[in-house]
Amino acid sequence: MSFPKHPATKDSGGAWVEEVPEHSPASPPQDSAFAQVIELIATSRQRALQAVNTTLIDLYWQVGAIISCKIAAAEWGDGVVTQLAAHIAQTQPGLRGFTRPNLFRMRQFYEAYQGDEKVSPLVRQLPWTHNIIILSQGKSAQEREFYLRMAMQERWSKRELERQFRLALFERAVLQPAKVSPLVAQTHPGAVQVFRDAYMVEFLSLPEGHSEADLHQGLLNQLKAFLTELGRDFCFVGSEVLLQVGQRDFALDLLFFHRGLNCLVAIELKVGRFEPEYLGKLSFYLEALDRDVRKPHENPSIGVLLCASKDDEVVEYALSRSASPALIAQYQTQLPNKALLQAKLHEFYQLNMANAGGEA
Repeated sequence: MSFPKHPATKDSGGAWVEEVPEHSPASPPQDSAFAQVIELIATSRQRALQAVNTTLIDLYWQVGAIISCKIAAAEWGDGVVTQLAAHIAQTQPGLRGFTRPNLFRMRQFYEAYQGDEKVSPLVRQLPWTHNIIILSQGKSAQEREFYLRMAMQERWSKRELERQFRLALFERAVLQPAKVSPLVAQTHPGAVQVFRDAYMVEFLSLPEGHSEADLHQGLLNQLKAFLTELGRDFCFVGSEVLLQVGQRDFALDLLFFHRGLNCLVAIELKVGRFEPEYLGKLSFYLEALDRDVRKPHENPSIGVLLCASKDDEVVEYALSRSASPALIAQYQTQLPNKALLQAKLHEFYQLNMANAGGEA
């Protein structure tokens, strides 16, 4: 007696009929060429979008130039721009972006950057919405250039760009540059541009009397936001990273890798003010990382003490003779007083101008 090779059922006459399964198509092979094709598609789409954006910004620039020149020559007044907006709406139905307010923005856009060979190419790399935010909120040419470069470098969304204006990043970058040890400046010359003196973590909504565990867990829960605040090239490696030295175990709070600096970045959290003795423990962790974790092609590790507060003079003394590749930074849970920072920045520029005049 032979048995069916496949599951069988009886037909209407009572005979057994084999159920031959349909052949499913073979799953595609995991070929690296597939990944290459997907990457090509993604790159091509990105270039196409960038080309469209560049063309649009060029159009707005040229329209702004015409309006600016006509008004400067007293050939046009504000009323003519209103007529132009109405004419475009009538002759180009469905075309968006050419309202009266936007036409005046195009004029302002052109007048702000015309003749600036450093900055004018940058504006074509950002969407129009980003340009409008920078144009409307930037108070000086230096500030506008700063945010143009940062938005390009960090690839900020519109929301993140607006947040950085609220956090007065430009004022803080000028008035409070990152404080690094001499060894960091020597081994990682670009570190001063990568790190900040203060990091804003207002998104954690931490209570006033929060603990180190609260801060640690909050950063892990909001890791994406914290990575954005740190900077684009930071990659998360681990939390409470185990370091074994001799017969003892130690736990490093947070470990990251920075692609641009090609090094591990250890972050130790302190909910109190900075104390000089903290550098010793951080130096010990960095030595363990470099001996046991760092790969041969990577640069020496950098350590960051992220404290709730710090005295800048104490920090300067502590770092001046430190042989540790470390820096001291502060985390802030509340928005800074932007008006106060702007006033200090004005004083800073006035003092620099006075000093420059005295030297001349």
